[in-house]
Amino acid sequence: MIHHLKGQLIEKNPTYVVIDCNGVGYLVNISLHTYSLIPDSEAISLYTYLQVKEDAHTLYGFAEKSEREIFKLLISVSGVGTSTARTMLSSLHPKEVSEAIATGDVPTIQSVKGIGAKTAQRVILDLKDKVLKVLGDDEVFVSQNNTNKEEALSALEILGYNRRQAGKVVDKILKEDPESTVESIIKLALKKL
Repeated sequence: MIHHLKGQLIEKNPTYVVIDCNGVGYLVNISLHTYSLIPDSEAISLYTYLQVKEDAHTLYGFAEKSEREIFKLLISVSGVGTSTARTMLSSLHPKEVSEAIATGDVPTIQSVKGIGAKTAQRVILDLKDKVLKVLGDDEVFVSQNNTNKEEALSALEILGYNRRQAGKVVDKILKEDPESTVESIIKLALKKL
């Protein structure tokens, strides 16, 4: 119904902003990711999603179209409401969310507060194909060698490295050489971490 808002920034908080559009003030719920992208200048433009319930009409705002698309996909999953989807996009970068879904990375999805193992698996099961369609295959890197990646990440985690940081390094290594062995992934990752 309301595709986007463009107006004057009246108030900016980590969870919401107030935008004045020709004399009408809109309270728009945002994620921390969007909060970090909103400039402190007066002119602002956000893509929006309007949730209509019997007792409330709630507006959600996004700095990027891709974040809005991921949000809409997340809330389409049974058991994931707007607050859980917003928490997920506040805890993880939208690209991390889409990559975790595309690669079947349950621990990353489960790391979000309020998401258990069953919900994380449902999110991945329901959205895996949809994420690839919405974002395109080029935007989401799906490792063909997931077992090597998982073994390398487990080893790096045992060595005391943060799984998320190690995951980013391992993804870069696998992008350059998808046929890397577990040993070579670990050795290269240790040099870069």
